[in-house]
Amino acid sequence: MRIACLGGGPAGLYFAILMKKANPAHDITVMDRNAADNTFGWGIVFSDKTMDGFRDADAQVVNEIEANFHHWDDIDVHVKGRKITSGGHGFCGMARLKLLQIFQHRAAELGVKMQWEQEITDPDMYAREYDLVVGADGVFSTTRAKHEAHFNPRIDQRTNRFIWLGTTKKLDAFTFAFKETEFGRFNLHAYRFNEEMSTFIVETPEATWLKAGIDKLEADQSIAFCENLFADLLDGHKLISNARHLRGSAMWIKFNRVLCERWHKDNIVLIGDAAHTAHFAIGSGTKLAMEDAISLAKVLNSSEGTVPERLARYQAEREIEALKLQSAARNRMTWFEDVERYVHMEPEQLAFSLLTSSQRVGHANQKLRDPQYVESVDTWFAQKCGLPPKPIPPMFTPFTLRGMTLANRVVVSPMCTYSATDGLPGDFHFQHYTARGLGGAALVMTEMTCISADARISPGCAGIWSDAQASAWGRIVSFVHANSTAKMAMQIGHAGRKGSTKLAWDGIDQPLAEGNWPLIAPSALPYVAGASQVPREMTRSDMDKVKADFVAATLRAESAGFDMVEFHAAHGYLLSSFISPLTNQRSDAYGGSLENRCRYPLEVFKAMRAVWPADKPMSVRISAHDWVPGGTTPNDAAEVARLFKEAGADIIHVSSGQVSKDEKPVYGRMFQVPFSDKIRNELNVPTITVGNIFEADHVNTIIAAGRADLCALARPHLADPAWTLHAAAEQGYTDMAWPKQYMGGKVQLERNLERAGQLALNA
Repeated sequence: MRIACLGGGPAGLYFAILMKKANPAHDITVMDRNAADNTFGWGIVFSDKTMDGFRDADAQVVNEIEANFHHWDDIDVHVKGRKITSGGHGFCGMARLKLLQIFQHRAAELGVKMQWEQEITDPDMYAREYDLVVGADGVFSTTRAKHEAHFNPRIDQRTNRFIWLGTTKKLDAFTFAFKETEFGRFNLHAYRFNEEMSTFIVETPEATWLKAGIDKLEADQSIAFCENLFADLLDGHKLISNARHLRGSAMWIKFNRVLCERWHKDNIVLIGDAAHTAHFAIGSGTKLAMEDAISLAKVLNSSEGTVPERLARYQAEREIEALKLQSAARNRMTWFEDVERYVHMEPEQLAFSLLTSSQRVGHANQKLRDPQYVESVDTWFAQKCGLPPKPIPPMFTPFTLRGMTLANRVVVSPMCTYSATDGLPGDFHFQHYTARGLGGAALVMTEMTCISADARISPGCAGIWSDAQASAWGRIVSFVHANSTAKMAMQIGHAGRKGSTKLAWDGIDQPLAEGNWPLIAPSALPYVAGASQVPREMTRSDMDKVKADFVAATLRAESAGFDMVEFHAAHGYLLSSFISPLTNQRSDAYGGSLENRCRYPLEVFKAMRAVWPADKPMSVRISAHDWVPGGTTPNDAAEVARLFKEAGADIIHVSSGQVSKDEKPVYGRMFQVPFSDKIRNELNVPTITVGNIFEADHVNTIIAAGRADLCALARPHLADPAWTLHAAAEQGYTDMAWPKQYMGGKVQLERNLERAGQLALNA
């Protein structure tokens, strides 16, 4: 093949090396607008694990890279006059220029042609001349721009400014530092990349940058500003810039997050930053580019399909992995952008929050890397919770709301079982809830329990509109209280426009074939267009009746002995439909602005709070993101949470979605946790978080990092009612209270797990 690589950075050079190595007959030319020794940035970072993957592609290049590595294991976080260190991270850094020189030497050795200081304006010119054109021309890719409509890049320019400098100060660890000034906060990302130099990236919100007047400074003045800001870490060493093409305020740039829908067109393909970018906070941009090169070379050197078909296979193979890394980078990036929400934390928690902010590394992984560090975090957290100073998993610390103290941080999430008869909980509900009450979770929440027969989702939904129903619930609550330390919470709600449907397993969200009841909603909009029943727009009389029903339900929940009630204002049900602009199109005092849309839900909540005992807490569940353009956003959700907090809510149960069938959620592990994090740490209000939380490590990480106060797990509790008891045994936490009737099982399980651990160590 005749191949033109447009861009002489790591992506283009490494791809050229791998292709030429695989087949010396390939005619490959690398072209770049810059000189061979001109590069932006100073150092690059790889993990030890990453290098293992590169070795199979070209051992000679890896040997040369490793010969120039500076290795270190520690991360230092400097905050509030403290330095917190965690180890075992296995980093290796090197000069970016040295990496390019290694690639250039290896490429020349293999016979790759290289043309420097050659401006590239039209990739199509090369596409006509070459069999393959590789757009490796970076974040501001000319190749991508030429066919922007086809590649469909989503370019998100971030809010922070950063300057990428170097220094002769030899840092001993990957260093993060935070400086508060009269203008605002500045963040530091720094690490040593060879025997002589360290990378030194200073980052700040644009508002702070402008307030400090940095936009008016010359280059040397900006550098002096940063030297003065971090003088305590530099110890007299100077900062240096190698951005020859940038002057004055242009040295401070914004990060562009690039994500392309398509990576190839005919015989043109994008790799590296041209196709996708990863923020420097996670240090994986070069890793992504090199892994792209490996994958692209592999598919092109196969004999399966035409060139366009192979390019499609390349994207299919790489896209998911790239998205995973981009997601982790986004999480870390936004942590730094939103650092103001974490500065109230004590240094121990702020550092742990930073270290786990990508959501790729959690409590368990940190413990493998540095057991002593995690022991110090766990001990600190236990003391913060009023326990003796010894390390216990954060998920097993107590938590108090008003007069209710929970034994740990695990909640059985509300899950509809669709198994009631005329709203009456039966034998199934007794078995279901009591089994989970004995299973170790500190709080068991009921499914959405409806305030009236016509408030149900389906004929199988449980209710709390009659004394008989309250009595049946009371039997369940009494058993759980008598036989465990678990507390019981009732989630109270009204289905609104999502009501009068079949049981979930017979056709979720589909209307009943017969026996439908009339629906009400803030606006006459069906849930599923063309299928669902059209609800009637609520009148003031309807509002008064529904409010009275919520109050009556709250009183019955108290008579049944529940420890907490939750007001369901999420997932597109009645009260949620008032809050979301997608479902509330009213023109009266209950529609329009966010404050107006919250008016009726707040009115109902306040009426419930007025009759609920003052020493018992109340929760509110909200949808923090509608996942639809024009719908509720996380910023809106923070305002909704603030209004409910001011109305007397003790904790906000943060979920998302299920408001509109047009939603397009972005799923993943713990995918809704950032919404809880935002609300908890911006509003200083306790939160319950949900959303694909299924491991004890998830819970420990979320709680220790301060992203939520409680974790609600749904499906794991369907599969294992004793999930929490098993999680304790698996972590060697033997102080977990088990029902006395099951103590023999506790001892046997702990013994078996200990034996299995020993066998694994000796294997």
